[in-house]
Amino acid sequence: MKKYLLIIIVLITQLSFAQESAFDTGEWFKFKMSYSNWLKAGNATLTVKDDRINGKDVYHVVGKGWTTGMIKWFFKVEDRYETYFDKKTTLPYKFIRNIDEGGYTKDIEIDFDQVNNKAYNNNKKEKTKTVFDTKPNIQDMVSTFYYLRNNLNTENIKVGDEVKVDMFFDEETYGFKLKYLGRETITTDFGKIDALMFRPYVMAGRVFKEEESLTLWVSNDKNKIPLRIKADLRIGSLRADLEAFKGLKHPFKIIVEN
Repeated sequence: MKKYLLIIIVLITQLSFAQESAFDTGEWFKFKMSYSNWLKAGNATLTVKDDRINGKDVYHVVGKGWTTGMIKWFFKVEDRYETYFDKKTTLPYKFIRNIDEGGYTKDIEIDFDQVNNKAYNNNKKEKTKTVFDTKPNIQDMVSTFYYLRNNLNTENIKVGDEVKVDMFFDEETYGFKLKYLGRETITTDFGKIDALMFRPYVMAGRVFKEEESLTLWVSNDKNKIPLRIKADLRIGSLRADLEAFKGLKHPFKIIVEN
């Protein structure tokens, strides 16, 4: 369960999609995670703030994830992810990862040079500093979420279409991909929502398999809110559902039944 809970938390900080700007300062999401849709496993939040870095106006996004209830007693998670990305290009300048997952800890700060395609990695726990070459327009784990929201054309997307994004994570560049599966009306805490379905997967690496048995649902509106992520396990399943939100830039469309 440790591995799959981490995947859910990470994907929540990664995924969603739009043509015009889908978000603004003040947007906030809270998600609830459950095992087999009955045992509460944890929570995660995402908050969008204004900030400045290197003299540039940026969005500063803070993502948090933590375990709750029974699972917290045998596997405690307290994760914090931060990204600072350009308001116009959505390219990240700084990424922070401070995690504690059942005693597995990391405290890393990365500065991105988007002009010279470099990532300056400061491992505060190990007290080491390294420099890595990156691909052009590299994204981090959190900025990917917002980049896709503002750049993927969901109006013309067809079932089976795939989108790829280069993402720097754990001192490597990963080829993150997801496949469009179609539309579905799902029942949420807020009512029935018209959703777009995706199958996220990444290239093989330390954290992910080449393909994961995951499904993502996002709202089919201008916000492109991540509504649900589900991971099918050998026994049962793990899923994350949107529990609360505020500060949306656009109206949230809920299906009203007569």
